[in-house]
Formats: sequence, structure tokens, C-alpha cells
Amino acid sequence: MAGRQDGSRGTAGAGGEAWERELLDLLRPGDPDLGKVTAWLARTVDGTAGLLDDTGALLAGAPAPWDERLAGDIVTGRIAAASRDEPGHHQRLVRVGHPRPGASGVLTVTREDPFDRRTADIVTHTVRVLELLLTARERASADLRLARASADLRLAILQLLMVEDTVSARRVAAGLWPGLLDTDTARVYVLETCPGERDRIAEECLDATRGRALVVRCPAVDQHVIVVAPRDAAGDDLRSVTVRRPGTFLGGSTPQALAHTATAYGQAVSALAVARFRPDQHAVYAERTHPERLLDPAALHRWSVRLLRPLDALAHHTRAELLATTRLGLEFPAVSAAKIMGVSRNTVRARRERLESLLGADLSDLTDRAVLHLALNAQAAHGGSGAADPAPVPFDELLTGLALRAWAHGLLARLDTDARDLRRTLRVWIAEGGNAERAAHALGMHPQTVRDHVRSAEPVLERQLLAAGGDLYEVVLALLAVGDLRPPALGRTNPDRPDAPVHG
Repeated sequence: MAGRQDGSRGTAGAGGEAWERELLDLLRPGDPDLGKVTAWLARTVDGTAGLLDDTGALLAGAPAPWDERLAGDIVTGRIAAASRDEPGHHQRLVRVGHPRPGASGVLTVTREDPFDRRTADIVTHTVRVLELLLTARERASADLRLARASADLRLAILQLLMVEDTVSARRVAAGLWPGLLDTDTARVYVLETCPGERDRIAEECLDATRGRALVVRCPAVDQHVIVVAPRDAAGDDLRSVTVRRPGTFLGGSTPQALAHTATAYGQAVSALAVARFRPDQHAVYAERTHPERLLDPAALHRWSVRLLRPLDALAHHTRAELLATTRLGLEFPAVSAAKIMGVSRNTVRARRERLESLLGADLSDLTDRAVLHLALNAQAAHGGSGAADPAPVPFDELLTGLALRAWAHGLLARLDTDARDLRRTLRVWIAEGGNAERAAHALGMHPQTVRDHVRSAEPVLERQLLAAGGDLYEVVLALLAVGDLRPPALGRTNPDRPDAPVHG
């Protein structure tokens, strides 16, 4: 009987030092596990134990009857503990403090034998351990909520920049990151890693840039982390991240005005495609020659202003939304563009259809897309719209410059060393709107062979082609410049009505 009274069953007879060491072991660093503590308590006192919140809901352990009046007195602090003693049924109810005000819980311990001093001490010490674990769990939960809120704010800032709303972006950033966007220009970087490592890479980017860059987990691509960096030194900081992690790649843009963050983002993604083929795992968009730099700047500007003039009649914010959506829509599918901008897919498609109607464009045609991409890049480089020359240079004449033709021939000549005639496959695939099935029918080959040819051309040209974007549009312009593709209707003007696009 003495053994039963002092709780000798289970581990209770091991001595005070033993149970104290066991209880302290449950406080080792790691995920706070309330269930392990209540299970240990039940075994140690040879009974049952359960932890309930202030509403009677079970947090851990075994369920217990809930006396609304008695539990209310305990959780509100009117009393610290209560007991019930009946033959063969002895219960202790003890208040367990919680870091959230008004959220105290109740620990219920039930055993057949009466509670002696030793078992009462075990319960008291267990309550303290549970309070420590609850505090640790609440702090971890608060840290997680803060981290999620911070990540949501960074994404909101990026989405504002994507639609050229720099004023609102600066206002949102100023509250938590003063001075972060106090700049006229910035570079955009995109890091690529496996999805399971992305959170770790994002934290490393935050540490590497010392909080002086906008680090965002891409909402559209699970492998990507986007960094908007006002400082040029951020490129070196981010490269240090890729050096430490094989299989992580970095693409960077040229410096762009904050209002052209969408353009910079497209450049960074384009550079990322090159980085995948480089041993140092990084590339910057400015490292290679781009066709718009080989055209007469004044003529290119006049042509782009004329092409985009129908948008000038729109309200400023509407025009900015259409252009920003179009820039992203030219680089990514509608679903991805919608996620990046924080709008619905239907909104992206509606804006695209409105722009097509205003410009007379067909954005299912890759040549139309390449022409519009060129116009938007020209506008970004010039700093916006402006007064157009009454007689802008026709698009066909823009492509006749010696520098552009030399660049185009040099780029496409890389494909001539492959006996599979990759250039022919690429030309037909582009003419068919990037549709492998239609191209295969025209070429008399299997669709998978067409895809393999296009994929084989990517490392040769150092451009990503299957994922339609700026890289592909440069190849389209090269094929247009050498005459391998028919010039599109978009970009040519009707002499009788200068602002009207020609169709057909």
C-alpha cells in the first residue's frame, strides 16, 4: 500500500533526481512537443494527463471532463488549482499560464491513488515546463507570422513596382525598410534553385544584402527568388550565394528606372537562361549584344512612339497597367504573369485583349510579339513616350542596318554546324507560332523531334527558346533581319492613315 501511495508504479519509484532529469530532457531545443510532456507525466504519476485550453479544447494528452464553472475560476486566475478526491479517483486541475493574455490553460491529472507530496511536486514542475514550451511555441508562431507578413509586404511592393506605381511602392517600403527605394534606378536579379532550398536561399539573400535589397519569393515559379537591388554591389553579394551552392544560378538585369522593374525582371530571367550554361553559374543581361542596340536610336524611338501612340489616349494609370501587363505577358504565360502582378488570370487576358484591339496586334503570332517587345524595350530605354516624327521610319527599314544584319547572320550561323538543320526547324516552328505539332506537320517529322531541335538550339544560341520570352524574340528579329521570316503586319503603317496598323 505504501508503494501505491507514493506512486511506485511506472517510473515513479526511480527517485526525484531521475524524474527531474527526464523532465529537463523534454526541454531540449527543437519543436516544442506538449504531447511528449503530458505522456511523460501520465507515465510518471501512473495515471492520465491532459492539457486543455481556456475553452476546454484538448491541446495534448488525454481528454478530461470540463467543469465550466471550476475551469473558469482557474483560467481567469481566481484560483490557481483545484482537486477532486473520491475512492479510486483522484484528480488535480492546475492553471497553466499562456503568453497570450486571457488564454491560460488547465492541466488535468487523474490517478487511482491519492496525490502525495512527490507526485504533487512532479505536477507542479510539469506545469512550469508546459508554460515554457507554450511560450516558446507562441514566440515561434509570432516569428512565423511576422516573417509571413514581411514576405507578403515585400511581394506587394514588387507587384506595385511591376505596374509602375513607384509612389505607392515607396510608401509601403518606407514604414518597415526606410530608404530601401530612395533611388531612381535599380537592378533586378533572379536566383534559381530547387524548390526545397528556396526559403533557405531567400534568407541567405537577405543576409548577403544586409537588408538593403527587396528579396521576394517568386509567386509564379517555385524555384525562383527575385531581388530588386538599388546598389550595384548587391550583384557581388548575391554571387557569393551561388558560389556556396552548386546548382544555384543567378541572372541580373541592367540598371533600370524603378518604373521599369517589369522590363528589368524580364532581362534578369533572360540572363538566367545564359547562367545555366556557364561554369560560374551567373550572367548579366548586358553581357551580350541585343538587337535594339544595333538600330538607329532616333529612328527606333520614332517608330516605337508611332506604334504605341493609340495607348496615349488612355489615363496614365490605365496605360501603365496595360504596358506592365503586356511586358510580363510577353515573357510569361498568363497564369504566371497574374501571380507576379497579384491579379487574376482573367484580368491579364482582358488587358491583353484590349491592347491587341488598340494596336491591331495578334499576340498569338510570335513575330507580332517580337515587334511589340522591341517597341516596349525602346520606350523603356528612352524613358517613356514622346512626340513622334510625322514620318517615322517603317519597320522594314529598321532592319536593314549593316550592324543589325551582321549580328543576325553571326547569331544564326552558330546553328549551321549541326547536320540536323536546326535553323530550318527553328524558322518553321516560329512561323507556326511555337506550336510543335503544326511545325512537325509542315516539316514532315515527329513533334518531339521538333522540340528536341529547338532545345538543342538553346545552348548554341545561349538563349531560352521553348519558354517564350525576350530570348526567343531576339532570334525572331534575327530571322526577320536576314529575310528568313515574313515581316509582320504590326509595326508597318498605312500611309493614308498613319496611326492605323496594316493587317494582312
